[in-house]
Amino acid sequence: MEPPDVSVVVVTYNALPWLEQCLDSVRGRDVVVVDHGSTDDTVAFARGRGVRVIEQENKGMGGGNNAGMRATGGRYYFLLNSDAWVRDGGLEKLVEFADAHPEAAVVGPKLLNPDGSLQRSVRGEPTLWRLATEYLFIRKLAPRSRRLNPLYRGDFAHDRIAAVDWLYGPALLVRREAADAVGLFDEDFFMFSEEVDWMTRFRRAGWSIVFFPEAEVVHVGGASHGGNLYVENLRGHLRFIAKHRGTRDAERVRRLLLWSLRLRAALLRREDYREGARFLASGNVRTLLSK
Repeated sequence: MEPPDVSVVVVTYNALPWLEQCLDSVRGRDVVVVDHGSTDDTVAFARGRGVRVIEQENKGMGGGNNAGMRATGGRYYFLLNSDAWVRDGGLEKLVEFADAHPEAAVVGPKLLNPDGSLQRSVRGEPTLWRLATEYLFIRKLAPRSRRLNPLYRGDFAHDRIAAVDWLYGPALLVRREAADAVGLFDEDFFMFSEEVDWMTRFRRAGWSIVFFPEAEVVHVGGASHGGNLYVENLRGHLRFIAKHRGTRDAERVRRLLLWSLRLRAALLRREDYREGARFLASGNVRTLLSK
């Protein structure tokens, strides 16, 4: 039997009610759901839809996607968040484009919010300056500027095909050949920054990452992880910088993040900023990444 063109991987954790639209949008494809210990009816619902289900301990988004990719045989992997769904033949459009551009390791669609508005997905590779523009509110001075908003590519209109540093990852078409060449997600990244690490590795191995706006995916945002993993986001920044730029740069980033979150906590009195500052003050980079 010929392997499928595309194997769809959906990582779930208490994924209802969005999972129904997610699975309906890829009906007829080779689909595997990797569940991380849901306590709602996610597993029963997925099995009722006739898709394969892998149940495992929570290994984060990278670990969950890895388990799904290892269990599938398509020429492409389509990694789709459980709170996202494809619109109007979008997956076919992604595959057609990728087939015509063999240099592309990853092709990402235009993301839309449920109300139809744009969800910005093109990103710049994190550096000390780019993180400073976010955490010190510098990007607010000129949100459409590439210089003052480089992490979120403020200059990019999301209306043209372009090779980019990396893409926010609720929906990614990944070439199996490229993944075989550079390896799967680094599971040291539990949640957040795993996709920027992976796409940085692709680019440094000579592959390209392409934004393709002719395919569209709706993404709820935050529903797949509950939106309450602020410390994991900070840890992801540190791990990425330490891995790709060295411990010395990562320590500079830790200090930047610490003082910016102390400032935010003082001004805005939000508990997530206080929690983040406590985490960053509890040790150096090596210590924080070993926890």
